[in-house]
Amino acid sequence: MVRVTAEPLDLAALVAAVADESRGGICCFLGVARRDTLPGGPVAALEYEAHPAMAEAALREIVAGAERVAAGVRCAVAHRTGVLRTGEVSVIAVAAAPHRAEAFAACRFLVEELKKRVPVWKRELLATGQGTWVEGTPL
Repeated sequence: MVRVTAEPLDLAALVAAVADESRGGICCFLGVARRDTLPGGPVAALEYEAHPAMAEAALREIVAGAERVAAGVRCAVAHRTGVLRTGEVSVIAVAAAPHRAEAFAACRFLVEELKKRVPVWKRELLATGQGTWVEGTPL
């Protein structure tokens, strides 16, 4: 299961997509829009843009790679687009495996690879409304 959407993300749905009685370890990562302070003031929100079809294709490739970490691994990942206030969830990665070590490894793989390869761009928005695109995205 992969999804790029402007809608709020649903952790329970992602967990349900990968969980079953053969997987005793489920690892979840939530990326949250954080308040940071830039030279112009505090960040009030983050704006994410993506080409959904391209981003979902990249996510599918990453999920396939994460599922090769060990036998029985299942993964799901979702990323938000649009303007997110600080505290809102921007990305969820979930990995389920027969054992916790494989679940942790697969989840870490998901997060590290999506930050490197998925065409999603981030802009930091100040309370003043001014914004700066973050160099080095895709996330």
